[in-house]
Amino acid sequence: MNRIMFKSKIHRATITQAELNYEGSLTIDQDLLDAADMIAYEKVSVVNNNNGERFETYIIPGERGSKVICLNGAAARKGQVGDRLIIITYTTLSDEEARSYHPTVVLVDENNSIIEKTDSVTANRLLFTNN
Repeated sequence: MNRIMFKSKIHRATITQAELNYEGSLTIDQDLLDAADMIAYEKVSVVNNNNGERFETYIIPGERGSKVICLNGAAARKGQVGDRLIIITYTTLSDEEARSYHPTVVLVDENNSIIEKTDSVTANRLLFTNN
């Protein structure tokens, strides 16, 4: 049996741009991609914390160090500059692999600077209480 598992996420990234008239996708700073073990053209699920929108698209790498998170094409209708996103990837693992697997979690601040990288998600964790 195989299981679909949460592979990695960038937690609470801030949208810096929205480009409606652009070929669709999500542009993410290459530094964030590296930290989160994500690659160009990988499928992502995106959750907008501000408006509850959820959608799937693929990654386009952004300029390293730019801190860019840009909704492109139709995705630009799913949020606005300043909204906070959770960007998630998944993987398929055997049952045996899945039972000992740990994801990559990258927590960022309101400027998309990495504040913590971990391999777990903790329920009821009080982060960003002022955001």
